[in-house]
Amino acid sequence: MPIRDAIHTKGNGCIIDFEINPGSSKLVVPSGYNIWRKRVEGKLTEPAQKGRANDQLIQELSHIFKIKSSSITIVSGAKTTKK
Repeated sequence: MPIRDAIHTKGNGCIIDFEINPGSSKLVVPSGYNIWRKRVEGKLTEPAQKGRANDQLIQELSHIFKIKSSSITIVSGAKTTKK
């Protein structure tokens, strides 16, 4: 299954490669999978300003995985669409 290429185990957790579209009209996470970039796609309603889109992604992942938002970290790409 191709989506597995975007998910990597790391210690007791995992890293998920995302490509985010901030400022969308709808919040959709995940919104698809980019087979060429090997990234899960997501659409966020918050703009990419002052970390608002990053915070929204963290909150949405917290809701999806039913874990505390403090357990989720953006390890790279804090200022780009590729996370």
